[in-house]
Amino acid sequence: MSADEENKRNGFSGQNTTLPKMVDVLPIPSTTQPVSEPEKHEIATTITDEPTLSHALATDDHEEKGLAQQEHDEEVVDLGWNEKKEEIAAPLVGGLDNEDLWLLIRRFNKQIYHVKEVPTAVPGDLDLNIADDEEFSPDKLRANVERFYMTVVVGVLAAIKHIMRLRSWRETRRTAWFCAAYFAAWAFDLIVPLLTSTLITLIVYPRSRDILFPPAPIAMVDSKSGGVQKPKAGVLGSTDSATGAPQNFKGEAVEQEASNFVNGFTSIVVTSATGKNPQASPPSETGSPDDSIPDPTGVTVAAAEAKDVAAGGKTGPKHDKTKVPVETAMWTKMRPIMHGVADVSDTWERLANALSPTAPFPRDIYRLRLAALIAPLFLISLFVTSYMFIKGVTFGIGFGFFGDPILSRGLKWLNHRFPNWQKLLELRNTILKGVPTNAQLTITLLRIGEANKAPLPPPPYISEPPPEKPTDITDAELRATGADPPLNATDEELREAMEHDPQTAHETGGPDIDAAKGSKHGKRGSKILGLFKGTTKGAVKTAIGTDHARAKAGSHHARNRLGAVPRPNAADRISGPVDFKARYKGSKGHVYITTKSTIPAVSFSTDETIEKIGSQEREDLHPLWTIAIGDIAELKKVGGYGWKAKIVVGWSLGREVADGLEITDRTGNVRRVTALPMRDELFNRLVAIGGQKWEAW
Repeated sequence: MSADEENKRNGFSGQNTTLPKMVDVLPIPSTTQPVSEPEKHEIATTITDEPTLSHALATDDHEEKGLAQQEHDEEVVDLGWNEKKEEIAAPLVGGLDNEDLWLLIRRFNKQIYHVKEVPTAVPGDLDLNIADDEEFSPDKLRANVERFYMTVVVGVLAAIKHIMRLRSWRETRRTAWFCAAYFAAWAFDLIVPLLTSTLITLIVYPRSRDILFPPAPIAMVDSKSGGVQKPKAGVLGSTDSATGAPQNFKGEAVEQEASNFVNGFTSIVVTSATGKNPQASPPSETGSPDDSIPDPTGVTVAAAEAKDVAAGGKTGPKHDKTKVPVETAMWTKMRPIMHGVADVSDTWERLANALSPTAPFPRDIYRLRLAALIAPLFLISLFVTSYMFIKGVTFGIGFGFFGDPILSRGLKWLNHRFPNWQKLLELRNTILKGVPTNAQLTITLLRIGEANKAPLPPPPYISEPPPEKPTDITDAELRATGADPPLNATDEELREAMEHDPQTAHETGGPDIDAAKGSKHGKRGSKILGLFKGTTKGAVKTAIGTDHARAKAGSHHARNRLGAVPRPNAADRISGPVDFKARYKGSKGHVYITTKSTIPAVSFSTDETIEKIGSQEREDLHPLWTIAIGDIAELKKVGGYGWKAKIVVGWSLGREVADGLEITDRTGNVRRVTALPMRDELFNRLVAIGGQKWEAW
């Protein structure tokens, strides 16, 4: 890659001409290949081939380096896999706190299920975009709604509370300055120039954001009065969540809020809350645990039908002719709805990462591009009168309404002359070109570790609940502008709002809400439920034991279920970053990754010595199969049990189900490893270690 191309990708001009810099600032596509050469294929095998901006940034020499970016002589360096949070060196990646890194990896694990290699040019020079034909499953819908809550809903809520703080006049001096600026601009007909210039300042000069909108914990601001309130969790245990709930790691409280947000939905989202994911479930057979368990999502529909029958109505497809077509239409529309929710979240994340880029992405280029788009509006607004603006808008509305013959012919000509031209005009190809979503940022960080032979350790596991005590507050979370105190509240008011109160979390709007919210089984109901749970537990254990007999008899499905419910032993999770405990066709062994050989590969071996001395620099291992890293074409997370059996196992046994992973090479051969406790960690290594351009399915 030439120096010009390198600077063009990274958004810097250096000692080159200003052309690369201007090309990066302008909102024009980095390539027209999707239109000019849609069938052109470019396949890379190693990360050093730099097929995308993400790969190029991962192999770049960064100015600020963390532990994962240092030079190492070993084949693979263990930076703290399976270690406690306090024992992992910081920072792992330069310019990024470990807590922020683990937040990104946790959410990446929940969002990305299935990836396929894409040989054509990728939008915005970044891979891991969502496929247009992405598979639908209720579990994936749940993940997208949770992500929508964590990005859009929480962001909008924070904006609303900032507005209420201004309107309340509690922070008198700040509101007075806003008021004076607004009415001065109104008096001289400069409202639009004021708004656009303020927006440009907020984009280009990040420090202005905290000056104009000083930060405060979301949960501690009353959305009605703009004053101080007690967080809904009863304690200020986190600053970025709507409830202020305590957390062990940054972002955990918001993730739990998002999960409970989804659980509050009914009907279709009730199905999502159960984790139904038929694409990732193993094939069922007669007599298997999944085959013998009824569909729990039918309870909602059955209850609704029973209510109608009790009221004298007629239910069922014979009497209700709308039941089947309405249900069919709703489920058919779920995939585009899920895709739309994901697109909104992607755009929100890209805007956030453009305004506040994370290393190793360029720091200034995206902000300059956004500001350059708004600057002409500022200049035009100085000369365009309100009359001209209204005339222009009303003409546009009329042309859009009555100009269909011209518009349709124009679109037809464009589609014929430039197929797929719409893709070139997408935000990710123009205004937000090169700006990553959080998933694209995460895979770039994972690639940095792989490029330096130092795989990033997974988020540490903590079994203890978070402490019920206030979190430490710094100027980054609570600050005032000028001489006003934060939120114009006294230290005593702030302290009282932060301290733990166990009753606050249970407070509702009145006795009617209490009655609707409460759900008591009673003593007899609890005994019946306990009896049912005990019976189910016995049946599940019997089914698990039967799988061993079926596996010995040659059942392929039973073999794949062996070890899916591991014994509750923390040591079973201790593996990686090279060797991962797993099973293949029911046989115990390890999946291991070799990078020092001529051709890096992933293999599976049943050799028991791997448990003690590992697999690195060993020539005596004889794997059952090996796939070159550069030949992997598809990775798919699969369930250890079907979704129904998984629910029952979790409820009755209270144990985790170890899922599996399917690895497909470019010739179509599929290797399915099961009973893989560290499935997400193996998936992350394989998805980041090669030169493939991925697409999320």
